[in-house]
Amino acid sequence: MPSLQEKIGEDIKDAMRKKEEVRLGTLRMLKSDLQYEMTKTGATSLPDDAVMRLMRTAIKKRVDAKEQFEKGDRPELAAKEAAEIVILEAYLPANISEDVVRKKVEEVIAEMKPQGPQDLGKVMGKVMAAFKGQNVDGTTVNKIVKSLLGG
Repeated sequence: MPSLQEKIGEDIKDAMRKKEEVRLGTLRMLKSDLQYEMTKTGATSLPDDAVMRLMRTAIKKRVDAKEQFEKGDRPELAAKEAAEIVILEAYLPANISEDVVRKKVEEVIAEMKPQGPQDLGKVMGKVMAAFKGQNVDGTTVNKIVKSLLGG
């Protein structure tokens, strides 16, 4: 099975053949981000979890940009960002449900016995580490941890 990075390279070629401009531009930008990361770390390729991390960052940037375009009454640019988000999300595994996240947070809290809201960072770190390599939304985790710690 090809790595995620190899799949992106193949999909760029496919998008060129099919003349899918938005998809091609989105994947080229992602490939640029991947190559920058490889240059920065001196690696010749990136493991799939690093690629997914970079994708999540790219998605987050696009979500923020989409919100700004909507606030600025620029629906055409917001629609472009939304299309790019869909393209990138297709490479990530399905989001982990809120119920599964809540159970894991409850387990971590029972194990760590935090003092209160001041231990939010410690609990968050342990929960996020438990979901490493999986598609979990950090905002959702933060919201659940805060509610269970009374913050």
